Amino acid sequence: MQGHDHRQGSNPYVTSAQATIHCLTGCVIGEVTGLIIGVSLGLAIWPTIVLATTLAYLSGMTLGLVPVMRNQGKTFFEALRLIWIGEVFSIGVMEIAMNWADYSVGGMQAGSVLEPVFWAGIAVAIPAGFLAAWPVNWWLINRDLKKCH
Repeated sequence: MQGHDHRQGSNPYVTSAQATIHCLTGCVIGEVTGLIIGVSLGLAIWPTIVLATTLAYLSGMTLGLVPVMRNQGKTFFEALRLIWIGEVFSIGVMEIAMNWADYSVGGMQAGSVLEPVFWAGIAVAIPAGFLAAWPVNWWLINRDLKKCH
């Protein structure tokens, strides 16, 4: 596995927070898209969760792959081999927290995306996902299982 660049003086908490924000960006794109589709189509809770989580993985992995392919000149499969462990765990923890928070607030049970509770669920889910995944990313980075892109 390719080594992680531990720069002199870099703060591992800041590095892991930046990696978590990067991961969260990709997850939020897919998660919110899935929730909008699920709620708009009137899907039940579990199909909505599966759709949102699938799209979060798709967009999160894409956001992880593209910089590695572009900046390091890797092919799709070479980049996937470098990032998959860190991204799968980070996104997984993030998605569990985000879906639980959104469900608890009632966002994914909203009758429409125009209801304030839908957006309240997202507003609670995003920081919940960050707070859940930050220590996971810290652990993954410090064990050289997640790369900073």
